Amino acid sequence: MRILVTGGTGYIGSHTTVSLMQQGYDVTIVDNLSNSDKNVLDGIEQIVGKRPDFCQVDCLNEQALNQVFDTYKDIEAVIHFAASKAVGESVEKPLLYYRNNILSLINLLEAMHRHSVKHIVFSSSCTVYGQPDKDHLPVDETAPIQKALSPYGNTKQINEEIICDTAHSDASLNAIILRYFNPIGAHQSALIGELPNGVPNNLLPFVTQTAAGLRDKLRVFGNDYNTPDGSCIRDYIYVVDLAKAHVCAVERMLQGKTKEQVEVFNLGTGRGLSVLEILNTFMRVTGVTIPYEIAPRREGDIEKVWANPKKANEVLGWKADTPVEEVLLSAWNWEKHIRNLNN
Repeated sequence: MRILVTGGTGYIGSHTTVSLMQQGYDVTIVDNLSNSDKNVLDGIEQIVGKRPDFCQVDCLNEQALNQVFDTYKDIEAVIHFAASKAVGESVEKPLLYYRNNILSLINLLEAMHRHSVKHIVFSSSCTVYGQPDKDHLPVDETAPIQKALSPYGNTKQINEEIICDTAHSDASLNAIILRYFNPIGAHQSALIGELPNGVPNNLLPFVTQTAAGLRDKLRVFGNDYNTPDGSCIRDYIYVVDLAKAHVCAVERMLQGKTKEQVEVFNLGTGRGLSVLEILNTFMRVTGVTIPYEIAPRREGDIEKVWANPKKANEVLGWKADTPVEEVLLSAWNWEKHIRNLNN
């Protein structure tokens, strides 16, 4: 069976492509390479022993996207990752985020309908919950959707609504929405990992790049939050564990096991760790000292959030259980690998 993965050369998309191919699926990747590198395909091929098909296409280009479906008539399901994803940047460039993240989904759903592809897994985010109140921590799927704190978060909310409305109008469409928390780490082979273009927007690439000497110091945004050490708390999930959840979701749909037309799952570990805990654990397991400073709070950041993954554990049959120490080491091994390649 063939799965179309939009944003498949990106961080989560590349790891999901590996997991799909290891389970015997054929994969076609669509990516415009705006925040990824085509060399990722080499890493995927080295891990799996086979190269996924690749189309350099922007999902905003309706004609090119439809051509992909015309070329690959055996697509059974779509996993949609392609989106701009930086909270801070979305505050600065809201129109870019609304255009890119919303129109790309609309174009994709229209192309799927035109080519009778009935299954989609959507890459969503815990940002749809905003800052949950204490009665909804840890966060399960019944927690109320709150007003988004950033345009990025708002695009995820809007896209979820678009999917639900589209499914309501088309009884043949099946969707699984995966709301995940904070992906970190790299494939254990150190052949693929997180490789942002320019300045990283996520914590761990900043940590590893500072450890590698590319950056003078790390900035921790805020130490006056209502948390034990004052820094933000997140549910950090290993990207390889996260990738496997997408395979579980695809298989659930293809095997006709879904109970509702649109199903929602929170993907996390169930454990919240602060920014400073991650930083100190990284230094402990790698033996590398990371210089850092406390910086002002960053607009759009949520104080604390972590998942209740019970539904995903029980219904999807999936669990994120890789120790955080192992995950942080994988990120460091990836950083060392890419620096050796570039030297």
